[in-house]
Amino acid sequence: MTYDYTSIGFYTFDCLGRPVTEIPPGGNTYFIEEVTMAVSGAAGAAAIVGAKYGLKVLAVGGIGDDLMGDWVIRRLNQFAVDTSMMQTCKGVGTSSSIVTTRPDGQRPALHMRGATGAFVVSEQDYDKVLDSKVIHMGGTGLMDRMDGERSFKLMKEAKRRGRITTLDVFAADRKDMANVAGLLPFTDYFIPSIEEAQALSGLRTKEDIGRYFNDLGVQCTVMTMGENGAYYHHIDGTRFHMPAFDIDVVCTCGCGDAFNAGFAAGIIRGLNPEEATRLGQASSALNATGLGSQAGIVDLESTLAFLQRARSRTSCAA
Repeated sequence: MTYDYTSIGFYTFDCLGRPVTEIPPGGNTYFIEEVTMAVSGAAGAAAIVGAKYGLKVLAVGGIGDDLMGDWVIRRLNQFAVDTSMMQTCKGVGTSSSIVTTRPDGQRPALHMRGATGAFVVSEQDYDKVLDSKVIHMGGTGLMDRMDGERSFKLMKEAKRRGRITTLDVFAADRKDMANVAGLLPFTDYFIPSIEEAQALSGLRTKEDIGRYFNDLGVQCTVMTMGENGAYYHHIDGTRFHMPAFDIDVVCTCGCGDAFNAGFAAGIIRGLNPEEATRLGQASSALNATGLGSQAGIVDLESTLAFLQRARSRTSCAA
C-alpha cells in the first residue's frame, strides 16, 4: 500500500500560551512565559506524531483559505505528511483555537469550528484515501458534512478492503451516539477518553462501557484515562488496565491524539496489544511534557528510550 496511516477528520490551528491562571479584566494585559503554535485535532495531531514515528501519512480534512490554513499545510509538510487530500473550503476559516494552558496542564480553549465541518470525502477519492494500512477517523461530532452516512460508507468500504480502522471522537455527548454507533461495526479500535466514553454510553465503569461498545459492533475499545492510565477491552476477551507514566505535565493538549498515533504505530510494527497500548501511553506522556500537540515527541527511537527508563505510577484507578 502507498501509505501506512491515513488520518481523516479534525485538523486545527492552535495558538497556545502558558501559564494562564485568569483572563485579564477589561482591556488589561497579563504577562505569560511561553507562546507557541501547533497543528492539533484528533486527526491533525495524530498525523504528525505518526510521521515523527516514520509512518508514511496521508492527511485528509479541510482548511480555510486563510493564513492559519497556509500554516497548517506548511507545518504538515515539514514532517513529510502528504497533504494532497486536504481540501480548501471556501467561505469558512480554518478550524482554530486559542488555548489558555493552566499551570497544571489543563487547557481551556476558545474554538472556531471552521473547515472541519465543511470538507467531504467523495467516493472517487476512496482509492487514494483507503490505500493505507490503518485508516484513522478522528473528530466524529465535528465533521458536519461527513458525520453520519458519509462516514459510515467510508469506514464500511475501508473494512471491505481489509484495512485496520481506528476511531476517535470530539467532546462526545449522548446526542453524538447515533454517529458513533453507525461507525462501530466497521471499527477495529475505538479510542475515546474515559470521559467521552461515559458521556456516550451513559455508563460509569470501564468494564460496562467496554461491553456496551462491543455489543454495538466494535472489536476493541481502548479508553485513555489521563493520570489513571489506559484500559483495553477486546471482544475476544483480552482485557487489561495499565497505569500511566509518572511525568511532570506541561500541557495536556493533544495527549489522546498522540496515543492514537502511537497505538497505530505499534499495530503496524506488529506489537502485541500490551506493547501497542504502552507505546500509545508513552506517546501521550511525552506529548504532555511540552506546550502544544506533539511538542514533547521527537521520534520513535526517543519514545522507545523513554519506555525503557520511565517510571509508571504505582497504581491505576479501577
